[in-house]
Amino acid sequence: MASKIMKAEEAVQLIKDEDTVSVCGIIGALVPEKVLTALEKIFLETGTPRHLTAVFPVAVGDVYGIGGADHLAHEGLIKRVIGGSYVTAPATSKPPKMVEIIYQNRVEGYNFPMGVLMDLHREIAAKRPGLITQVGLKTFVDPRVNGAKMNEKTKEDLIEVIQFRGKEYLFYKSFPIDAAIIRGTTADEQGNITMEHEGSFSIMLYLAMAAHNCGGKVIAQVKRITSRGNLNPQLVKVPGILVDAIVIDEEQKQATGITYDPAVSGEIKKPLGKMESVPLSIEKVAARRALLELRSGDIVNLGFGIPSLISPVAAEENLIGEITFTIEHGAVGGVPLSGLQFGAAVNPEAIIESGAQFDFLAGGGIDAASMAFAEVDGQGNVNVSRLNKFPHVLSGAGGFIDILHNVRRIIFCGTLTAGGIQAEISGGQLKIVQEGKVIKGVRQLQHRTFDAGFALEKGQKVIYVTERAVFQLQPEGLVLTEVAPGIDIQRDIAPVVQFELKKSAALKEMDARLFRPQPMGLKSLSSGE
Repeated sequence: MASKIMKAEEAVQLIKDEDTVSVCGIIGALVPEKVLTALEKIFLETGTPRHLTAVFPVAVGDVYGIGGADHLAHEGLIKRVIGGSYVTAPATSKPPKMVEIIYQNRVEGYNFPMGVLMDLHREIAAKRPGLITQVGLKTFVDPRVNGAKMNEKTKEDLIEVIQFRGKEYLFYKSFPIDAAIIRGTTADEQGNITMEHEGSFSIMLYLAMAAHNCGGKVIAQVKRITSRGNLNPQLVKVPGILVDAIVIDEEQKQATGITYDPAVSGEIKKPLGKMESVPLSIEKVAARRALLELRSGDIVNLGFGIPSLISPVAAEENLIGEITFTIEHGAVGGVPLSGLQFGAAVNPEAIIESGAQFDFLAGGGIDAASMAFAEVDGQGNVNVSRLNKFPHVLSGAGGFIDILHNVRRIIFCGTLTAGGIQAEISGGQLKIVQEGKVIKGVRQLQHRTFDAGFALEKGQKVIYVTERAVFQLQPEGLVLTEVAPGIDIQRDIAPVVQFELKKSAALKEMDARLFRPQPMGLKSLSSGE
């Protein structure tokens, strides 16, 4: 039998013109960087492969050294991109190349809900016609709104509205996968892949099965190789019968800034006392206030951005044991990582495959979820998927739509303005020194990622936490319920929202403990005391 071990330059030659290629990765983790670099290199040198459809269930790359999807961002190399999320960058920096060519109408671009795109690979692997789900209804994904299209160049409808047993559903059509690029930790000579150094298993098996069953090729990048028979079969996440090429990258990192942390992979448990606390900031204020919405025994999913700070804040209050945090990428328990390391957790109690995690989340298995927001209107609808003023900052819904579909309590977190907001926190009070350039409380959303009316129909409780105010979703729309100490409504809130402010009859001041540098001293989450 011919060896499956290849140089990256040899492996990428398995990819042909017009192929649909699915690629793994979670921002700076699980990125098959060596293979993607080789694919870019061979295209620039030879002009092939051409006109690929690139599929990324999760954003791939970090704009700080791990190029990820940007290696494929060449007109001619790709013709279409289907992503669950896209790499973001600070507003002050150059946009990621992949996002740039989509916004410039140089390639077709779609943004599917992340969990949907993961599950769709399962349907493709099983040769089923597609995925039927209510996830995405009444959002920009709904074909009656936008059909998940990201630019004017994108014309083909990949999603349909169907009726089944008296209810509306979305039907996401299957498409063939010609190649999959996956990553693991160890491979044996037969191509069996384990992932013992990773903080997420993602959907490596789905990707590999989909490509293999469509008659395509599977390229696996790993950190090390061992001889046949040396791997524990219970640790094998992708069997060798699915793998066509193995590329070794001895330098691959666990995630951005982490060569290898055994507390992320679950090899050891790290003492929580050694974890760094989050410095006091307006972001920490919002995370603290969001924590007060949680209750002892809750199972909670945290999103990217400010919500990811809730777990270290809980650890700082010695309350991490009262909540089970989950991450859509598979970690259950522990302290979720934030920033460019988002996607894994320190001291997880379990790590399951992302597809299974999304089934659990979309089915309402959690008690609460906290997500960021980029825009909110007076009705409580939210945009997290597109912001035209800074298109490279915010690109794609990720798991947002899947996670919020059936959860009972939703806590949105964000600052009330963005793009340069500055504030002083002193003596338990907040002072806005400089407003951000972008108002987030808008009259009309640029994209609808969350439909407030649909949430009310489903009986979901929704609050919106900012550094200076808290709002609640009511039948009449967004209602102001709390104001930060030191903040004047007419001076600091009314001028930065474009909709009519509705005030609760029980309007009160936010807890002063949120604005002090020391821990809040919470005894329990049962009552927020």
